[in-house]
Amino acid sequence: MSALSRIGVAIDSKLLEKFDRLIGKRGYTNRSEAFRDLIREELVEQTWESPESQVVGTVTLVYDHHVRRLNEKLLSMQHDHHRAILSTLHVHLDHDNCLEVLVVRGNAADVRKVADGLISTKGVKHGRLTITTSGADLK
Repeated sequence: MSALSRIGVAIDSKLLEKFDRLIGKRGYTNRSEAFRDLIREELVEQTWESPESQVVGTVTLVYDHHVRRLNEKLLSMQHDHHRAILSTLHVHLDHDNCLEVLVVRGNAADVRKVADGLISTKGVKHGRLTITTSGADLK
């Protein structure tokens, strides 16, 4: 572990009260770890804004499996990008709707391209890409 540095932060009392309520709801036992997580979040976001940075993440899709040829299209796209897709999870939500979660890895531009293609496929009701890093550069 690296050496710790102490800093002082001036913050409006009402804003601090709201922050304390928020971190309390999230289970933080102290402000320091909450501040560290906020900083890490920004650093992760900055990392994946660079098209060449290596990222990992998930693509979540919700779709009606009765839509003609949708399953075939999604599966074909996944095979086309097999290097970026590490794993998939398929869940039957009800008689009509499915949830699919794909674990993806690669450079940010490629991961976004794969996700955008899947999410924009006709018949997909909702999709979301969530990107993070391996955490190797975060302390």
